[in-house]
Amino acid sequence: MSVSDEIVCGIEIHQQLDTKKLFCDCSTALVDEEGQKFFRRLRPTQSELGEIDRAALMQAEKKLRFVYQAPEGVSCLVDADEEPPHSANKDALGIVLTVAALLNAQPVDEVHFMRKIVVDGSNTSGFQRTAMIAMNGYIEINGKKISIPTFCLEEDAARKVETKAGEITYRLDRLGIPLIEIATGPDMRSAEEVKEVAFALGSIMRATRRVKRGIGTIREDLNISIPGGARVEIKGVQELRMLPIYVQNEANRQKSLLRIKEILLERGTKPASEEYIDLTEDFKSCESKIIASAIKKKGKVFAVALPGFAGVMKSADSTLRLGAEMAGYAKTKGVAGIFHSDELPNYGITQEYIDLVRKKLSLSDEDAFALCADDEKKASAAIVAAVRRANMALEGVPEETRDPKPDGTSVYSRPLPGAARMYPETDVPPIAIKDSMMSEIFANLPELPKEKAERIAAQYAIHIQQSTQLVRDGKDEIFEKVSVTSEIASVAARTLLSTLPELERDGSDISCITDDVIHAVFEGLSGSMFAKDAIPDILKAVIAGKTVECAVEEAGRSLMNADDAAEIVSRLVQERADFVKSKGLGAVGPLMGPLMAEMRGKIDGKQASELLKKEIEKFLR
Repeated sequence: MSVSDEIVCGIEIHQQLDTKKLFCDCSTALVDEEGQKFFRRLRPTQSELGEIDRAALMQAEKKLRFVYQAPEGVSCLVDADEEPPHSANKDALGIVLTVAALLNAQPVDEVHFMRKIVVDGSNTSGFQRTAMIAMNGYIEINGKKISIPTFCLEEDAARKVETKAGEITYRLDRLGIPLIEIATGPDMRSAEEVKEVAFALGSIMRATRRVKRGIGTIREDLNISIPGGARVEIKGVQELRMLPIYVQNEANRQKSLLRIKEILLERGTKPASEEYIDLTEDFKSCESKIIASAIKKKGKVFAVALPGFAGVMKSADSTLRLGAEMAGYAKTKGVAGIFHSDELPNYGITQEYIDLVRKKLSLSDEDAFALCADDEKKASAAIVAAVRRANMALEGVPEETRDPKPDGTSVYSRPLPGAARMYPETDVPPIAIKDSMMSEIFANLPELPKEKAERIAAQYAIHIQQSTQLVRDGKDEIFEKVSVTSEIASVAARTLLSTLPELERDGSDISCITDDVIHAVFEGLSGSMFAKDAIPDILKAVIAGKTVECAVEEAGRSLMNADDAAEIVSRLVQERADFVKSKGLGAVGPLMGPLMAEMRGKIDGKQASELLKKEIEKFLR
């Protein structure tokens, strides 16, 4: 059985809603202004159960200071936690209920907001407000029913703008933007299935036309395990196309950890002691930049023995990487990382120092060691965290939350949170879900993606595969805005589904090609300001930094008048006289290639074809 066949996965999708903020009337636009600043430190509180959440406790141990930027118009006293929240946004509630209805869910009788403890600074209050809106929905993908147990409405977190030693700066423009959270059951069994489900759910949310668009407006949390492994959450994936990569890499990581457990148990390895020794004096002449820098700053170099762990912290083929896992835990204590014996000699640590450490720790060939050099307090906490992570390997795969990296891998963030992080919100009154509210929602449900794709294909005379892809990619709305004729609809579909992806594959950053840019380009095309073949060049000009107005104007200036076009067509026919005589009107198709090579972007292809046909008819007469 392949790794992909062994995957068990569920996803949580968090999508920003296009309304005002959830608990105030502020705009939900992101801005560049910093605004006024204030400072805060946060600490965890006990939950309703009288417990402190383990993830919150670990975050609080970092003792960070938080700086908040409060730009005017997009933040207020509610965001600063200096004023109680206003009534929950009814528009946002209606959108969540609409999505729930489209996904066959049952709304709750009464909405109660809860506080979810979050002390990483992303919420000024130290908690996030969230409420259950509906339950027990489902979606069918390729004939398989994927359960959706919960639909929630919650507030987005503040936007991180800067991180430095002991301090994080957040901007409050994003804090409080309403989010719909959809959580599936652990029903997916392959990386590609995860992607299919995420795309389908995204299409249904976009069908409301009340969700925000663009990078950062939708985020996915992946809950992944394999048989014998454990549930691991990869939190905050922003690109849908990357989902299968994160899923597959996490499955491979868990498989590797299970292999490490097997090796350690075969050796009879026991948990390593957390006692470490101070080797600062011994490393005073070491050429490692990290160690030399730590010692120069009056820091310490600590070493710890890991009996029986040799070869699993980094195997020769790099398939076993327990050292990277240990480093992830160590970094949460504020250090840059650790050194371990499987990767040495390296980084300026020569064999001389390796032999010294092994002698000091009385190690055998199957034994390993780890080093940490930093401020004494940080280094001691980090080396202990590394040992604890090494000992977890004897149990297999630990449950944890991990952060996604751009390359499709992930890094340890914190333990999985538990029920101890929730307690009631006393400042927001309950909201009854009345029958009249649901009747209005059911009476105004938007088209489902499949229905929309079928309508678009029929209405605009494009292929059903094109309309399905437009809906799937969330490009159906801009497509319908610009498709004023069936001919332009064909060009719009080709531009959105082929031209833009081709530009991206060629290395262009197409993030600047917004819906507004597409709309402006097609307004120009509809007004006959340029030939349709000029669209790729116009888009390239916008990507290069020109305004869309300037790019359209330049394309218009290159338009060829009828007389010049006729002269080029006549010359081409004369040059290919023998070919035209032998083929007759059948020469039109073959001659369009060389003709458009000379005239592309200067004349519409249909117009060029008509001119060529007329000229050939004239020549044959």
